[in-house]
Amino acid sequence: MENMNKNRLFLASCLALITTAMTFAIRARLETVFGPEGIGLTLEQIGYAFTPAFFGFTLAMIFGGPLVDFLGIKKITWIAFVTHAIGIIWTIMADSMSALFIATLFVGIGNGMVEAALNPMIASMYTEEKTKMLNRFHVWFPGGIVIGAIVGWLVMDVMGQSWQIMVATLFIPLVIYGVLFYGQKFPVTERIQMGISNKKMFSSIGKPLFLFVAFCMFLTAASELGTTQRIESLLKESVAVPLLVLAFINGIMALGRLFAGPVVHKLKPAGMLLYSAIFTFIGLWLLTVASGGMTFVAAAVFAIGVTFFWPTMLGFVAEYLPETGALGLSIMGGAGMFSVSLVLPIMGKLMDEANAVEALRTMSILPAILIGAFIGLNIYMKKRSKTEQV
Repeated sequence: MENMNKNRLFLASCLALITTAMTFAIRARLETVFGPEGIGLTLEQIGYAFTPAFFGFTLAMIFGGPLVDFLGIKKITWIAFVTHAIGIIWTIMADSMSALFIATLFVGIGNGMVEAALNPMIASMYTEEKTKMLNRFHVWFPGGIVIGAIVGWLVMDVMGQSWQIMVATLFIPLVIYGVLFYGQKFPVTERIQMGISNKKMFSSIGKPLFLFVAFCMFLTAASELGTTQRIESLLKESVAVPLLVLAFINGIMALGRLFAGPVVHKLKPAGMLLYSAIFTFIGLWLLTVASGGMTFVAAAVFAIGVTFFWPTMLGFVAEYLPETGALGLSIMGGAGMFSVSLVLPIMGKLMDEANAVEALRTMSILPAILIGAFIGLNIYMKKRSKTEQV
């Protein structure tokens, strides 16, 4: 770690994640631009046009994970920068479903490369505080969504500017994180530091515990991102400006992750995940009946639930399955984003054929399954802890 500016690397990582997160908020706003009242796509078609953001993310993480060890964190970070830039430019030029699909694919690959490179970098830099620092890093996913949601509202709804100008604001954090990373020395991954072989890394991802947690990541990510990505359509009958509800949800998430340290210490990762699933389930059901100001109350409960899902799932793998290395973290993120690529068209179809309430009720099945899964995980981890103490 000598001659390495950890503070600058961490700050640059946060700006890269802000860029990633802003694309989620801005894409949610684009649903009205390209939807039935705009260019004329159906909600199901928009769901398909948005899926590359998630399966592109998945592919980038699955391929980027092993490449982080072979090519190094630095090269993967610069691949993220380039693909982000291409995706933003292509989005500005998009005028059809196919163009939006390609633009979203490049953005998704850039987002995936950010996670593939920077999650293991932070785990490597802060070996004694992995879950805490990953939560602090991931403050800027909801934080970036808040920024993106407010920017979208200000540019289009308050200032009356075009959607292209809204998308172009993504260049601001993109350029800043590029400047901050430029010329810096990057660490090697923790797996390389520990001297764990490629064979052991690949065999470790076949362990039952890892497969179980990856399955849970499939459901936690879909519960969180599937809901927030389609917030415009889900809540358009409940509140006047759904994008402000998105900002509200992510503001709560950012604060929660910022002060995650004491919660991690008290509940441990498995306990945090169980409570998260309970609040997420309750929040989704409340959103099916809430309207007006009560929508924000329901959204707050949902936000409390999803706050710790993503970083704690990654922290769990980093702490209890470190031998899986960057590949393990990438598979986790990839599983999460792939699940969202599946649920977006399903939610769109439910809203086209039924209504938003039916879509929310269907989504609530996912945290219901997670409640049972995380009860089992807590029991297993307590038994494992007792065994290790003997």
